[in-house]
Amino acid sequence: MEMKKINAGKLRAIGYDTRERILRVEFDDGTAIDHSGVGSEVWRRLSTSGAAWSFYRDNIEEEFAGKRGRAEVASKRAELDALFGGGAEPEVKKANPLDALFKQPGEE
Repeated sequence: MEMKKINAGKLRAIGYDTRERILRVEFDDGTAIDHSGVGSEVWRRLSTSGAAWSFYRDNIEEEFAGKRGRAEVASKRAELDALFGGGAEPEVKKANPLDALFKQPGEE
């Protein structure tokens, strides 16, 4: 589902799946709600509203069943990796504190 970023009240992104009739709203605290049974006209009105937060509260929040979840938030690192082809961090061997006790002669 393609999300449209917005900044309206507590809303940060909205998206709509036409085939499944699911409206996804993501909030500034990282939570998300998928509302089922939302018609395309309601989506159109929300997505073009000049007061999306008020429209959501008045017409969607308690009118349509919702399933809570978490918004998918990409880290800034992941965004940069995607842009510049970065990959996973190289594996770093963690020092074992017991290694210092059991050093062989000549090791530092």
